[in-house]
Amino acid sequence: VALHGACSGQGEDPLSRYRSPLVSRYASAEMAFNFSERKKFGTWRRLWLYLALAEKSLGLPITDEQIKEMEANLDNIDFKMAAEEEKKLRHDVMAHVHTFAHCCPKAAAIIHLGATSCYVGDNTDLIVLRDGFNLLLPKLARVISRLADFAEAHADLPTLGFTHYQPAQLTTVGKRCCLWIQDLCMDLQNLERTRDDLRFRGVKGTTGTQASFLQLFEGDHSKVEELDRLVTAKAGFKRSYMVTGQTYSRKVDIGVLSVLASLGASVHKICTDIRLLANLKEIEEPFEKEQIGSSAMPYKRNPMRSERCCSLARHLMTLVLDPLQTASVQWFERTLDDSANRRVCLAEAFLTADIILSTLQNISEGLVVYPKVIDRRIRQELPFMATENIIMAMVKAGGNRQDCHEKIRVLSQQAAAVVKQEGGDNDFIARVRADPYFSPIHNHLDSLLDPSSFTGRAPQQVRRLQFLKEEVRPALIPYQGKMGGKIELTL
Repeated sequence: VALHGACSGQGEDPLSRYRSPLVSRYASAEMAFNFSERKKFGTWRRLWLYLALAEKSLGLPITDEQIKEMEANLDNIDFKMAAEEEKKLRHDVMAHVHTFAHCCPKAAAIIHLGATSCYVGDNTDLIVLRDGFNLLLPKLARVISRLADFAEAHADLPTLGFTHYQPAQLTTVGKRCCLWIQDLCMDLQNLERTRDDLRFRGVKGTTGTQASFLQLFEGDHSKVEELDRLVTAKAGFKRSYMVTGQTYSRKVDIGVLSVLASLGASVHKICTDIRLLANLKEIEEPFEKEQIGSSAMPYKRNPMRSERCCSLARHLMTLVLDPLQTASVQWFERTLDDSANRRVCLAEAFLTADIILSTLQNISEGLVVYPKVIDRRIRQELPFMATENIIMAMVKAGGNRQDCHEKIRVLSQQAAAVVKQEGGDNDFIARVRADPYFSPIHNHLDSLLDPSSFTGRAPQQVRRLQFLKEEVRPALIPYQGKMGGKIELTL
């Protein structure tokens, strides 16, 4: 108790209280504002204005003077008064009704007329979710655009492919990047669809029956329906949910956080690949000139941006469990055990997604490729991959397949022993060159070992099959006006 008393009161040090690092350390100002108290309560006042305008247009006795008074005070919010009212009333919506009414005395009688708390609460949440998607989508598009440029620039650069993180056939750096891009394009489509599928709760009353509004309009069902349509349109939505309880169905939140969790999985996979490639010294994320990788090991270049993405993406992926459980326990028309949970998980999901996209954009704008390291690793593995090509070339030169196969089996096992037991380089090709049996193809070995002949159609899949041109670039067209600017991170 003494400690609590010492830390409270006037002149409190702001650093003495916990602040979410999602806001204080990472997230953009735009996304932080989207979930701010100012945005929330400013939207409540706009919703009360929309309701009054619609009710007035449908014949309720609301004056122009009352409307103008409300319009003049939309952002004139006395947060101190609202906090005092909430402490007294134990009800946040009524606290803000009273606070709004205090600066709109002429309109006081018609503010919140016929509405329930969820009229402002749930409808504001839906506006904030929609606006959150509108902030994320251009960022995701920018990441895709940067990676598409990278893929196109490296479409032909052979690299060792891995399955089970074991050497497999060759691919190209650009083709591997297209795997990342394809996942992100799915996320772009999912986010767009989920945003566009969002509806407004609308004007539904206490348990969703619109009984209070039917009473206001003296049993005129058509006016109640029109009221719902008018307010929905004023809020920028094309449709409202046709049936609700006191709240909109919490399954909506499941859909929203599911697509964000899926985005988190994509980013985690991409950044894990980059971390593995950094260990192989083939590709690295950007590294600042004076950046320190380790306090003890000056030579280190840790992939800390990718590690941050993976760390936060794990958090994002777990948040979908909250709305899943919340939706499952909403009794009948509603129960309030959704409220505290939703205050946390909805905001954190968008803030976290915002952070990982900004970080991934920074990574994608500065990826560094080391072709000589990539080529060296290819040369270590390619001789074994080329054995079938060597056999076919020998057969064409008049050799016997079975004899050639046995010769290659012996030489390849000898070379493998050098690599695994002695720690040496793969000398299989040197052994082939030294063996007179293979003299008919000695002059063709260089062409048989050309890495580009082992990448299949990887370059064509990036370019000639026009993955970037036909699938990726068209998906980015709606965001062309928002593609500029680079991300600078505070590490």
